[in-house]
Amino acid sequence: MYRSNTCGELRLSDCGKTVTLAGWVQRTRKMGGMTFVDLRDRYGITQLVFNDSDDSDLCTRASKLGREYCVQVTGVVNERESKNANLPTGDIEIIAKELNILSESATPPFTIEDNTDGGDDIRMKYRYLDLRRPTVRKNLELRHRMTILIRNFLDSQNFIEVETPILIGSTPEGARDFVVPSRMNPGQFYALPQSPQTLKQLLMISGFDRYFQIAKCFRDEDLRADRQPEFTQIDCEMSFVDQDDVINLFEDMARHLFKEVRGVELPAKLQQMTWHEAMRRFGSDKPDLRFGMEFVELMDVLKGTGTFSVFNEAEYIGGICVPGCADYTRKQLDQLTDFVKRPQVGAKGLVYIKFNADGTVKSSVDKFYIPEVLAKVKETTGAKDGDLVLILSGDNANKTRVQLCALRLEMGDRLGLRDKNK
Repeated sequence: MYRSNTCGELRLSDCGKTVTLAGWVQRTRKMGGMTFVDLRDRYGITQLVFNDSDDSDLCTRASKLGREYCVQVTGVVNERESKNANLPTGDIEIIAKELNILSESATPPFTIEDNTDGGDDIRMKYRYLDLRRPTVRKNLELRHRMTILIRNFLDSQNFIEVETPILIGSTPEGARDFVVPSRMNPGQFYALPQSPQTLKQLLMISGFDRYFQIAKCFRDEDLRADRQPEFTQIDCEMSFVDQDDVINLFEDMARHLFKEVRGVELPAKLQQMTWHEAMRRFGSDKPDLRFGMEFVELMDVLKGTGTFSVFNEAEYIGGICVPGCADYTRKQLDQLTDFVKRPQVGAKGLVYIKFNADGTVKSSVDKFYIPEVLAKVKETTGAKDGDLVLILSGDNANKTRVQLCALRLEMGDRLGLRDKNK
């Protein structure tokens, strides 16, 4: 065996044991006649100690170890004098007796740490190094744990997992297909499934009343923030049930996952809203409810009440009230305008109204409207002195709402209202 223990499991109760560890060198430190090495594997980090007074040759070899050398070390578990409360193994160290260099390494192009100095391009080029970083590894471990929990939960609800084919005949609906030429049938091709919709319907007809699959899907469509050409989804089908049966079962699965993975108890009944309500209030069918800034329609207030032709010709005018941001500078407002004009958002411009703390009003369209109209905007949006109102308009209501959603989320990020732990 290359190791008797991992780098994350030894504790004070193991003191005195002779153990063998294998892993990668995180860092080395030389202090007088001693060399300290942090050895890392996917389970954690353990400190190794090489003492020149015990074995000068061994200590010399250890002092030449570079970052990401893969090594095997045998030694005795010892209690550390200077403990590290930030590490689970911070109470112990290994007094090294043997060192075997399994593989040397060139100096890595970026540090293998959570806060790395490597940009996206270099990390993707050396993806095998990037995957050694704890923050990336934890993502894969989370995905693995969720997959196991999903399978076990659905199995307990009498679902059967069926793996549907990847190569299928092309069907005309949905996004464009990725195609695979057929060697045996020149001029013909297979399609990679956008989702196993047709195949799971066959399963229902066949009497498999509860089916699921953690399915790979392929769509040859334009990239979006939450969509790639290749992605994975939980695909399910149920027979002899109504809508509430489906909703209740998958709410139960969500409660199970949050409790097991995050230790969070979700409510007994999750909030529901129709698609139309979600789009009207938030511009998204998956709205972020951690903060306010709900949309306020301003058609009655701004269309035809002034000389601003953009609003007078619009089919939808909507805004959000951003609390406490009336002190935004022109530079900050220009940055927001540039944000909504990005191709990913697609708006033509942004209108702002600043209801200053001293009661004055400053707007990018104040020359087109009398003060009474701007006061009506304040009343309609529920704005207070010190608040900022941001407005978008367009000739397609849902498209403009989607753009306003992107702006709302951007403001939520800027104000620290989208804590990923909540």
